[in-house]
Amino acid sequence: MAKASVNIDALSRQLIEQARRGEFSSVYLLMGDEPYYPDLVCDAIIESCIPEEEKDFNETVCYGSDVDADAVVSAARRYPMMAERQLVVLKEAQLMKDIEKLQYYCAQPLDSTVFVVLLHRASVDKRKAFYKSVQKTGVVLESPQLRDYEISEWIIRHFAERGVKIDPRAAALMGESVGTDLCAIAVEADKMLKNLPEGASAVSVEDVERNVGVSRQFSIFELTKALSLHDAAGAVRIATYVGSGAKFAMPQATAALFTHFYRILRYGALLAQHRNPSPEDKARVLAGVNPYFYREYDTAVRNYPLPRCMRVISLLREYDYRGKGGDGGDVDGGQMLLELVVKILNV
Repeated sequence: MAKASVNIDALSRQLIEQARRGEFSSVYLLMGDEPYYPDLVCDAIIESCIPEEEKDFNETVCYGSDVDADAVVSAARRYPMMAERQLVVLKEAQLMKDIEKLQYYCAQPLDSTVFVVLLHRASVDKRKAFYKSVQKTGVVLESPQLRDYEISEWIIRHFAERGVKIDPRAAALMGESVGTDLCAIAVEADKMLKNLPEGASAVSVEDVERNVGVSRQFSIFELTKALSLHDAAGAVRIATYVGSGAKFAMPQATAALFTHFYRILRYGALLAQHRNPSPEDKARVLAGVNPYFYREYDTAVRNYPLPRCMRVISLLREYDYRGKGGDGGDVDGGQMLLELVVKILNV
């Protein structure tokens, strides 16, 4: 997993543990394109900050579409009623037009107020005073969107934290089916864990097929594998099925294929320089690939030596352009995917 992803996961867990111990910062700025971690931290603070019997008097939750900065600052500057602290949470803060005015409070926050600013799929301008004031007096958590190639490793970590091991193939299939939305992945993972037999400690491909409602036999993940092995019949069969799906989109397919062949290209370049590369070098050029799949890439570089791999990548760029309507005509995505796969096999 990318370093940034690991750091945001570690920081989130640290903030959640601190909240459960009753340790709070005066100000939190929770933001980013991926809402999973900001929401998780915000929920933990709300759960732990104010005892249930004190929430009516000392907890205020408001929304950026309904309030202005003056009203929020006024709430934050109040003192708690017969309690150690009060909590003020501003959700959907990206909808508040005068959010920058919060800088005046955040520069000198009250010790008796825990103030949480939560943005949904958005971030504040880091060049401006509000962000800089929170940096000095509070905690900033920014959660970036994970890239496609990071999802499988995130899923593996997510299950491992719950004491369950998931087959790397199952993680790849789940990521392909659910997408890159971590909230959706977490919901599917929790649903799957509830449906596992009591005492089960592992998730298989069959578990994902049964609970998520996807078939590994016909997926982009299996298509890349068939292409790596130069299994022409299998690749054509899978491409035909995938392209006929109601939710099929050519740009997503070409993006996944490009990621796969770009890894093959990088791996081939590494092997051209070092016949026996170190595990660290392999991990670097195959970023986001579980070591379980390294053997597939050993086969792929033999089937797609560097000049051939470059021609495949050129094809993918062409079909990505066409799949987005770049040729100006009506596009049958399924037919286009099949055409692309045939050309890759014969490049």
